Amino acid sequence: MTFQPMQLSLGVNLQDDLHFDNFLAGQNLAVLTQLQQMFTQEKEAFQFVYLWGAEDSGKTHLLKAVCQQAQQLSKTHCYLDLGKETQPEVLSSVTSQVVCIDNLQQIASQPAWEEGLFHLFNRIREQQGLLVFSASSGPAHLGIVLPDLLSRLSWGLTYHLQALQDDEKLLAFKLRARQRGMDVPDEVIRYLIHRSPRKLSGLFALLDLLDEASLKEQRKLTIPFVRQALNW
Repeated sequence: MTFQPMQLSLGVNLQDDLHFDNFLAGQNLAVLTQLQQMFTQEKEAFQFVYLWGAEDSGKTHLLKAVCQQAQQLSKTHCYLDLGKETQPEVLSSVTSQVVCIDNLQQIASQPAWEEGLFHLFNRIREQQGLLVFSASSGPAHLGIVLPDLLSRLSWGLTYHLQALQDDEKLLAFKLRARQRGMDVPDEVIRYLIHRSPRKLSGLFALLDLLDEASLKEQRKLTIPFVRQALNW
């Protein structure tokens, strides 16, 4: 997506960087630690991690954080969302050192896609790269038909990501707000959590709206102002 800064207020509607430092781990500390450590191993070797969990459990954040870390270390990297890609041929051109494949469940039982992923897996393995997949369920329950691909999906580390609880969502919201230079009182965040969809993606969308409204009105975020800005 191409942004046009002259048409936007500073800090408004710009996508927040998704990296390890602003991922609130909650019960997912083990996977966060593992992904970070993969960049510190001295010996070059193929590494594969499979992440699965419900929507809004942090899968996309972690995959993009892996790519951010690769960029900082000057490693070639690639992120593909299989929920948005339409042609399996896109897989044949991927040769990066770090490859992150999101929403694997979207192509299950589609022969061309499964074969493309099988060859991609072998290619990244041969060049001793880092490969991270994410999906809505574990490998055995994904519906993968190609036996060779299914077997490879069980080769690496598998982590079941857990969604954040409400108190953890408060901390995640506060962390994201501070990243934008916003100071949001806890009572305002609790009000948003209880009055809006519980998904973090929905809460962060509200943060976009409130950021824009507070900049426009030059007002601090209070519950009365939130009610006014969101027409609640």
